[in-house]
Amino acid sequence: MPLFTIKRRRSVMKAGLVGNMGGARGLRLLNAQPCAEDALSRAEIAGHIWAMFRPVLLAGCLALAASPAIALPPCAPPVEMANLPITRVEQNGVLVATDGRALKLEGVLLPGGARDRAPEDLTRQAIAALSDLAAGHLVTAAAQAPKRDRYGRTRGQLFMVDDGAVWLQTEMLRKGLARVAIAPDRRECVKELYAAEADARARRVGLWALPAYAIRQASAVTAKDLGTFQIVEGRVANASVKSRAYLNFGADWKRDFTATIAPQDMKTFRAAGIDPAGYAGALIRVRGIIEWHNGPEIEIASPGDIEVLPDLRPAQH
Repeated sequence: MPLFTIKRRRSVMKAGLVGNMGGARGLRLLNAQPCAEDALSRAEIAGHIWAMFRPVLLAGCLALAASPAIALPPCAPPVEMANLPITRVEQNGVLVATDGRALKLEGVLLPGGARDRAPEDLTRQAIAALSDLAAGHLVTAAAQAPKRDRYGRTRGQLFMVDDGAVWLQTEMLRKGLARVAIAPDRRECVKELYAAEADARARRVGLWALPAYAIRQASAVTAKDLGTFQIVEGRVANASVKSRAYLNFGADWKRDFTATIAPQDMKTFRAAGIDPAGYAGALIRVRGIIEWHNGPEIEIASPGDIEVLPDLRPAQH
């Protein structure tokens, strides 16, 4: 049986550890013949290694066994990472685990302070609240493709699982410390996220108490809103659908608010079985960054960015 030699002479150990093993001398040390009194069999070495790591492995197994199975909402994607210990929350709202992995709240947008032309205090309040929910706790991430953003962070529905499952997205929404922002390539849990946002808006808590975050009426969107993420509500006067879709909220498309859908995003609507022409006459809410092209405009990338509201007009006889 091949033997593994452990040299006890300090000079030889020093030469091997410090790295002075170049040239012929190094080869001589590497090819040193085993001494009977110093040799350990592979089985003995494996035993020593097992003895060293056994407590750590057993502790990990016990921790996993002790972690209760959690019930996630039916809309949640499959679990991507379970029971990650979170060490901190960055100022951009990214959760960082003890092993360095980073998690991003999918489907919501935290207050942006100056970016929203709103007080910075609300941004600090949101990060503090998210830190209270996640830092020092175990978090499970549920994700579906595409699972990573361009920075390698996992985009997920995140749950604090120390005791049950606390859905971080809906907690932040109900505190009024986030708004729903659905990405075109990830549309899970839209209904649930909108419901949590509506609850906070009805109670006027958090950002919903500030004019900067108030829902804009389509007729009242101005150049002051340019470059900010806004929620705009109104009735679609007419819809024009060619390679690009135009949802016009006023009679003058060169001046009034318009929601547009780019040709590449029309595929997403078709895949969902939605014809944007059907929005004509409907009372809807759209959300996104306000741009200016022949008047104020939001480019809609996903059906999840459009809410169809109840039509309370009296029936025509």
